[in-house]
Amino acid sequence: MKLRNVSAVVLAATAALSMAACSGSSSGTSSGGSDGKSFEFWSFTGINAKGSAEEYKKIKPDVQIKLTEVGNAQETAQALTTALAGGKVPDLVLIQGDDLPKFVQQPQNFVDLRTMGADKIKGDYLDWVISQSTTKDGAIIGIPTDVGGMAIAYRTDLFKKAGLPTDREEVSKLWPTWDAFIETGKKYKAATGKAFVDNAGGSVYSQVVNQGQEKYYDPAGNLVYERSPQVKAAFDLALKAVAAGITAKQSTFTEGWSAAMKRGDFAVIAAPVWMLGSIRDNAPDTKGNWDIATIPGGSGNWGGSFLAIPKGAKNPKAAWDYIAATQSPQGQLDHFSQARSLPSTPSVYQDPKLTSVKDPFFSGAPIGTIYTNSLLGLKPFLIGPDSTTIGTEFTNAITNVEQGKGDPAKAWDAAVTNIKTAIGG
Repeated sequence: MKLRNVSAVVLAATAALSMAACSGSSSGTSSGGSDGKSFEFWSFTGINAKGSAEEYKKIKPDVQIKLTEVGNAQETAQALTTALAGGKVPDLVLIQGDDLPKFVQQPQNFVDLRTMGADKIKGDYLDWVISQSTTKDGAIIGIPTDVGGMAIAYRTDLFKKAGLPTDREEVSKLWPTWDAFIETGKKYKAATGKAFVDNAGGSVYSQVVNQGQEKYYDPAGNLVYERSPQVKAAFDLALKAVAAGITAKQSTFTEGWSAAMKRGDFAVIAAPVWMLGSIRDNAPDTKGNWDIATIPGGSGNWGGSFLAIPKGAKNPKAAWDYIAATQSPQGQLDHFSQARSLPSTPSVYQDPKLTSVKDPFFSGAPIGTIYTNSLLGLKPFLIGPDSTTIGTEFTNAITNVEQGKGDPAKAWDAAVTNIKTAIGG
């Protein structure tokens, strides 16, 4: 997920968490003492952690959960880093997949979940997902909560006005490749005079780069972003979209992006499964005007999170009981029906409770099938400790060109220079 500059927000969030710890207050349910029936849970916003906690309390009414939604995913990770350094940690924390590697490098800061029973359930999860939270020595520091299958959300009403097909199967055929996607954008703009897609950084680069077998690191953990064919192809396609003039130049999750979505200033958003909630929240009056088509290339994954128990947690058993119940295959399946959080447990991918799910906001699109299909046959790439920083610098360079502040001929070199400055070497 594309994230904004968070330094000031993290400081504020960390201060707020410290105050909450002292006062016992929380943005979530109330908490009790260190009695094995209560625990403190840090989550990030936008994934309905409160709903999950409330569902858990229905089956465990004597358990008290002190839930704090720290901020976005990166803010939560930075607040956790601060807490680990200070020694006062929550019992349970949600960590975004892109932020996980730096914590896996410090396994001494977390409970090895094999001691809680993770070795008995690790087979429930996609092997390439559970491997992300497993250290070289075999310790498991996190249980995967979801994955980020990919698709394209598009406005059927705007496609109709442009003379383009609106049926999701026909729309998917418009763009078997990203080059075809850009060509479709040109046709749309020629017919309407409006932008086709919200932006090039999030809806082109960040999608393409998450579809290959190698991203910023090779399988051995070596940095390869500067010579990765997948990264360069994604970058070049994003600049091609900018040059074609098909983007609305609205960066994801900004106020301008939200307003433009409501006005119909663009017709397409690249939509990992977690994006669906943002579309609903930002443009509620467009219900029924959206549908979901296959991503160019057919498959890919962007996103996913993990639940971890920091070393020093006062109530690790209560935290683990929550993990075991909510992240079982059935628990993840139930959460998908509530929050559209795609399960990381492949045993439920053929379950009618998933395959039959149709989303009325998106014209009844069978989202359970569309998103799980995007994961089939996927050969994932290694995510490293600086993946988030590297991705941010590449998207920043693309955005600079899109906004008329950067030279497309120099954008790649500028991004590489900024990356080396940011991560060293």
